[in-house]
Amino acid sequence: MFTIDLSIKNTAFPISVQRKTAEDAEAVYQLILAAIRSGNPDIVELKCEGKTEKKIAVRASEILGVQIVQKDGTAVGSGRPPGFFALAAE
Repeated sequence: MFTIDLSIKNTAFPISVQRKTAEDAEAVYQLILAAIRSGNPDIVELKCEGKTEKKIAVRASEILGVQIVQKDGTAVGSGRPPGFFALAAE
């Protein structure tokens, strides 16, 4: 299982969705990168394959960063693997 984490402006915790395959995770990653690069305030909508009832929508202009993490059970404590930390400079 792969987790795609989105770092959002003025938000302490990332938003995440899951994909079952590396190819699907990479496709979501590329979709988000394209939305960020466009500079438009378009809404990015994602569904989670791990928890099928989970859906998110976020403005592309509010996304600061994105990462893909393979869930392999190496996380200690919080249940989340070490990730990235973003500082919002406004």
